[in-house]
Amino acid sequence: MRKYYSLYGQLLSKQRLYEAFRHIKRNKGAAGIDGQSLGAFEANLEVELSCLLLELKEKRYRAQPVRRVAIAKDDGGERLLGIPTVRDRVVQQALRRIIEPIFEPDFHPSSYGYRPGRSGHHAIGKAELFIRRYRRDWVVDMDLSKCFDTLNHDLIIRQFRQRITDGSVLSLLRQFLESGVMVGYHLEETELGSPQGGVISPLIANVYLDAFDQFMKARGHRIVRYADDILILCGSRAGAENALRVARRYLENELKLTVNTTKTHIAHSDEGVKFLGVVIHSKYTRIQGKKVVRLKQKLKSLTKRNRGIGLAAIIRELNPVLRGFVSYFRVANCARVLKQVMSWLRRRLRCIQLKQWKKPSRLHRRLKQLGYQPPFRHIKMQSWRNAASPLASLALPNTYLHNDLKLMDLAKVKTGITVPEFGVS
Repeated sequence: MRKYYSLYGQLLSKQRLYEAFRHIKRNKGAAGIDGQSLGAFEANLEVELSCLLLELKEKRYRAQPVRRVAIAKDDGGERLLGIPTVRDRVVQQALRRIIEPIFEPDFHPSSYGYRPGRSGHHAIGKAELFIRRYRRDWVVDMDLSKCFDTLNHDLIIRQFRQRITDGSVLSLLRQFLESGVMVGYHLEETELGSPQGGVISPLIANVYLDAFDQFMKARGHRIVRYADDILILCGSRAGAENALRVARRYLENELKLTVNTTKTHIAHSDEGVKFLGVVIHSKYTRIQGKKVVRLKQKLKSLTKRNRGIGLAAIIRELNPVLRGFVSYFRVANCARVLKQVMSWLRRRLRCIQLKQWKKPSRLHRRLKQLGYQPPFRHIKMQSWRNAASPLASLALPNTYLHNDLKLMDLAKVKTGITVPEFGVS
């Protein structure tokens, strides 16, 4: 195994820092504890990068504490994020680009989280491959409790030291780990963990968990891992129970992590295996129900009848939401679900337009303009029921919503796509 002795010098380049800033600017992100935004940093970019470079050269650079942000999780809990300052994100990105190529080629081939050229689609595709082609349909679905928050700092440095012996780089890594967290006006020390939100945290987590990946590979177990979402795929229930015991023992004893025994379970693909927002079955993959519910909640908030803006403006807001949802979930066999969502959404749009027309006479005028002959029924214009009436559909046909107003039609998106396969390992 090749070791790298002198890497810190590669960090001492203004061009490298500039490229790092361009990368974090593309990813956007909020300000850290100093309140400095990306825009403010860029407005004085030359000076900021010069100061940063001088501090790194003279080894006066000190990572600042991260800003604590809590976001809601699906299960009702909270995920704690740590937002570094812009200057710290620049240094982390520059360092990541130096050390990531050292570890990347040797990562387990079934690890997909936060890796170049890999995505959740690839992880789902690999799990489907194991289940359907290789009949590993007994699956251990492992859940780690607060994985990022409980990574052991000494073990992190030990893992990096296996390939990197440059003390200055290892010292910089430890700075990022031990910089602390600002919770309001109170500074909390970070004796464990690598805060989610840091640029370099995903690489740290991958290096840390690769020890588990390689251990399981050496034992002959098939796994698929995306960050801390872990599946172990087995050919029998007894094999799955053994794999769970082995995995839990290693994760808890060797890596000092905690397996959530409440959420960790063994499932058969006939019942469905939940993974990265989908449920993988023996012959098909579907979207998790809660993901569809959340989509409809978001669409519902954008299509309230009292917003007071026209359909065209509302559709411009809807399309990015629809596009983002289907671009991810097109891997599932979800044509029927998407068709149902679109039917419901079109009804909501018709309901908005009927309310804005206010009087049946305006609806009747629209029908006459389209060539329909009276008499027409008088309907209640603010009724949800009447939004599904034949008159509403004739006045606002699907072709008008999709072709004229450019509403994206999820029902026309190809679903159940084939994901490019990586080597089976």
